[in-house]
Order: sequence, then structure tokens, then C-alpha cells
Amino acid sequence: MGASAPDAGGYTKLLELGSSELAVMVESRANGDLGVLRSKRNATRYQILVEIAERQPAVSQQEIADEIGVTAQAVSDYLGDLVEEGHARKHGRGRYEVTKEGVDWLISQTDDLRTFVEYVSESVLEEVDVDTAVADADIDDGERVSLSMHDGVMHATPGADGSATAVAVTGAAAGQDVGTAEFDGMLDYEPGEVTVLSTPVVQDGGSGALPDDAVTARLAAHDIVAAAGVEALVAVRDAGSEPDIRFGTASAVPAAASRGLSVLLVVTADRLSEHTDPLRERNLGYEVVGPGLD
Repeated sequence: MGASAPDAGGYTKLLELGSSELAVMVESRANGDLGVLRSKRNATRYQILVEIAERQPAVSQQEIADEIGVTAQAVSDYLGDLVEEGHARKHGRGRYEVTKEGVDWLISQTDDLRTFVEYVSESVLEEVDVDTAVADADIDDGERVSLSMHDGVMHATPGADGSATAVAVTGAAAGQDVGTAEFDGMLDYEPGEVTVLSTPVVQDGGSGALPDDAVTARLAAHDIVAAAGVEALVAVRDAGSEPDIRFGTASAVPAAASRGLSVLLVVTADRLSEHTDPLRERNLGYEVVGPGLD
């Protein structure tokens, strides 16, 4: 494997999008803060206000709860918050209306959502039109192929028997790159697991504070090794290995795991959260081990 994150193009790019990337898209492409995407609370408030606007003034909390998939008690709590914040007004038992402030908030969030959807449709999904795979056999232009993931790389096989299929837009000999489009289905593979080996910083003993077999015992069980920090690099080299990834590890490790590769990440203790947060945000499985953690 190379020393950088796998190139993410088209179809496989969508596999790697996590909540952090969506947050960046939201911040950079929308005029507002798009709280309805970044906060479950705001998303629920948005849904409830829409339901009130549609049903006012007679509002059934149970009907709203059934419509948006929460409990009636949750709707009641949210309604109390909306009234307190000035987004809704209560006129007695079961009678609510959206205030001008609430309408303004709904409009602003809806405009931001529209901007974001346009961005995804025009800029993100547009990149999925053509993606590249490795041809497992000779493939003709226009031939239907099955897609699969091997060693973190998408492969194309002649025939439409796989869970994900596409049409080849270029011809290719076996082992060569082939362009694919008109995707159908989902790639059938499991994301890779990440073992995070926390290494003490040099002030706390550095790589020398790790048990002798801390790295060696785990190498064979992982597809690739990443080292974040000098102490981590030394620990990997002391185990007789060389890391596949040394730079941009916080983004490269989740990218590799999202493509089905198991990763041994050796990282200094002071950079632990920098690496585990992206894994958590993408719902990628990981285990943290190390001195005092096993």
C-alpha cells in the first residue's frame, strides 16, 4: 500500500463520506449553518414546526409523534421548547400556531437545505457518473460488469451476477483500469476494523514503554499499518516493519477502513482523539489498546 489515503473517486467516494465531511460541505456550500443536518434536535424541531404549520391551530401531539417517529412525550417536550424560544405560540390545550419567528426560521433552514441538496446533486453525485475499477478479465466497452472490493480497490468482472453492477465505458485488458458508469446495487463487503495502539509520548517513556511484542503480535492480523507520531514510527520499526501510512493518518485510516481494509494504527497518546473521533463519526469499528488499556 502507498503512504497516503486511497484515491476516492466517484462511486467509492460516497462510501467514504462521513458526518465530518457532510459538516464541511454544509459549512462551505450553504449560506446558513444547516443546523437541521448537524443536530438531531434541530432536525426534530424542524419536523415538528412543519407539522404544526400544516395542522394549526388544532394540533395532535400523538399524530405528530406518529408522523415523525418519536414519542408523544418527546413532542410535548419539544413543543414546550419551541414556545419558550418564540417559534410557536400556545392557545390553550392542543392548540398551537407557528409564530413569525418560527416561520422565518423554517424558511431559512429550508433555503439552506435546498442549497445543500443542489450542491450534492450537481457537484457530488455528478462525480459518480464515471468511476474507475481494475478489470479482473478482459472487458469490452459497453459490457455489463459486476463490481467488488478487493484490497481496498474496486474491481470489475464481466457479467451482471454481483450485488453491484455497472456498464463499462471503456475497454480494458485484465489487470488494467476500466471506466464504469450506470451503477446499480450496493457493493457487498464489510468495512475493516481498526486496532488503535496508543504509544506513550517520549516524556512518558515513548516507544520503549510499550511491551516488546505490542506491535509484533498484532501485525499479522491487519492488512496495513499506520504510524502517527515519531514514537509510533519507532515502535513499528522496532517490530521489524515499516508503516504503510505515515502522513495524513487521521483521514487515511478511516478511508482505508471504509474500503474494507483492517488497519493497525500505532499512535502517540497525545494524538489519540484526533484519530478516534473520525472513526467514531463514520461508525467504523475500532479498539484502543496500549499500556494500561488492555
